[in-house]
Amino acid sequence: MTRKVVIYGGSGGIGSATARALHTRHYDLHLVGRSEERLAAVAGELGASYTVGDIHDGSLCSRATKEAGEALDGLVYAVGTINLRSLQRLTEADFLNDFRVNAMGAALAVQAALPALKKSSGTASVVLFSSVAAVQGFAFHTSIGMAKGAVDGLTLSLAAELAPKVRVNAIAPSLTRTPLAESIMSNEQAASSIASMHALQRLGAPDDIAALAAFLLSPDAAWITGQIIGVDGGRSTLRTKG
Repeated sequence: MTRKVVIYGGSGGIGSATARALHTRHYDLHLVGRSEERLAAVAGELGASYTVGDIHDGSLCSRATKEAGEALDGLVYAVGTINLRSLQRLTEADFLNDFRVNAMGAALAVQAALPALKKSSGTASVVLFSSVAAVQGFAFHTSIGMAKGAVDGLTLSLAAELAPKVRVNAIAPSLTRTPLAESIMSNEQAASSIASMHALQRLGAPDDIAALAAFLLSPDAAWITGQIIGVDGGRSTLRTKG
């Protein structure tokens, strides 16, 4: 039986890489994103349906769930921000936006999809996205670290509340070469310096993250829930230099 998954942020970066990984496994996909042009291109390539909208739109999650179909086997929330500023430069609007996009948006997406997830013929799976910045203290990461810390708490709370019908896990990447991180990646010297801080001596690629997302969505991960798993080149746990 074909499994149906809705992917928020499915038109670029980690979201589209996850969509492609699931497509090779013959999943039925529904993509959600802001750019109709990019969504249409990816959806056309993968034979997916899609919903266009911004996560700040309060009606998006209910609309996306309705358009995705009556029953869902999985949900991926791959929407996020990279807002790197000193505490002195952060505004209330910055804090609210980072929380809204990273944490509250994820909660609302799951809330809207829950009736459909409960109709899965098996155990449904939700994959959220945290960050290495939620467990490691980095300068200029105050707002995003706080928002991703909220994703960690959300993951654990939902995993407890929705078991055993729905599994909930989060992936916590380190810096990954995505369009969202383009402003950092454009400076190759800075990118190389950050890469050298990882035990595996490189930055992440979307496919690195998508491989774990596809696994967590699959029946092969049927006994995994309530986990926040680092895909970070060892950044969260290893120091290979003094």
